Amino acid sequence: MTTLDDLRFPIGPFSRPASSMAGIRAAHIHTLRLLPERLTAAVAGLDDHQLDTPYREGGWTLRQVVHHVADSHATAYVRMKLALTEDWPTIKPYDEAAWADLPDGRWLPVDISLDLITALHRRWVALLDALTDDDFHRGYVHPEGGRQNLAQVLALYDWHSRHHTAHITGLRARRGW
Repeated sequence: MTTLDDLRFPIGPFSRPASSMAGIRAAHIHTLRLLPERLTAAVAGLDDHQLDTPYREGGWTLRQVVHHVADSHATAYVRMKLALTEDWPTIKPYDEAAWADLPDGRWLPVDISLDLITALHRRWVALLDALTDDDFHRGYVHPEGGRQNLAQVLALYDWHSRHHTAHITGLRARRGW
């Protein structure tokens, strides 16, 4: 029997990594490199009715999930650049649910965000590939989450990529799409 938590966290909840070794970071970067292709494949062939189906009761539609990934990853990219150019800046959180409920998140075609994610991830991965070990110890202060170094943020966005892709692929599997 599938529980609400199984649907909400199809790959389990995020937990901060204990270490930040280069090999682990390389695997996280690889996940970000593959996300555009994997997310595109996850929604391939879905019609508007399917894209407007929530992945779980009370959850976002598949369309909103794709647009959320674009919003979230663009924000993460900017936050990382702030951390690399400032000394532990305090970043501004945003209301993800409110953003997902804006007209662009509810109605725009997913191809627009898939194009954004593709371009963004090319830039983001290029940046991450060029960082030094010391760079990954830089970070920012999240008013709700405290100090977060870039190695932790990278691990979070590896999880985030797989988490939301699994929302889509999980619904497709349950519905036989």
